[in-house]
Amino acid sequence: MKLATFNINGVNKRLENLLVWLEEAEPDIVCLQELKATDEQFPRSVIEGAGYGAVCCGQSAWNGVAILARDVEPILTRAELPGDPSDSHSRYIEAAVNGILVASLYAPNGNPQPGPKFDYKLAWHARFARHAATLFETGLPVVLAGDYNIVPEPRDIYPTRSYDDNALVQPESRAAFQSLLDLGWLDALRKLNPQDELFTFWDYRRNRWQRNAGLRLDHILLSRKLTRRLIAAGIDRAVRGRENASDHAPVWITLRR
Repeated sequence: MKLATFNINGVNKRLENLLVWLEEAEPDIVCLQELKATDEQFPRSVIEGAGYGAVCCGQSAWNGVAILARDVEPILTRAELPGDPSDSHSRYIEAAVNGILVASLYAPNGNPQPGPKFDYKLAWHARFARHAATLFETGLPVVLAGDYNIVPEPRDIYPTRSYDDNALVQPESRAAFQSLLDLGWLDALRKLNPQDELFTFWDYRRNRWQRNAGLRLDHILLSRKLTRRLIAAGIDRAVRGRENASDHAPVWITLRR
């Protein structure tokens, strides 16, 4: 079973890119982020025509998350992150697919920091950690996949001082990610590529793609029941270099059925 996460950066603007990648990569489950489309604007019929059922939680102009499943309809189990009824951002969705509970998440960026956006980022991650702990304790096979907007370690960003004040690399942000690993969640991509350079995002500005000035922001975390089934993990870097590309590349894992 192949599962992927992809910050598409506008599902309608990048629809052709998405369809080409789906045909090439043939993932069984796809977590999408940053749809930048309402539920009504989500291109459901086109995606269904490509062979994928879908559930989504959209939002106009920004945010938005979805889960696609090949040849099956995902069963929606949650369309928001619990813990703050006042939070109107569409950043979290869960669905059951082929015996696995899958979450697609688009965590807050948090810039500029310090300030209210960074405070929101940390509060969101604290809520996420509480929910992740609850999911982990169930013992079910669970995947938490998406754009965490956190660079976990210094080696997950190209050599630079330009991000020193960025919310993505702050100690509090990295501690939030580490807290998930401390709960027992497995960072699948890093587990199978312990020494490799792993970038999943290249900003459009300052020729960062051309210079390979990347960051690792997109992560797939596995509950204990799935760690024994992990057999491969990688990044479809070539997708980032195509015309009209998202600034993220898809990240994928393969699980033994």
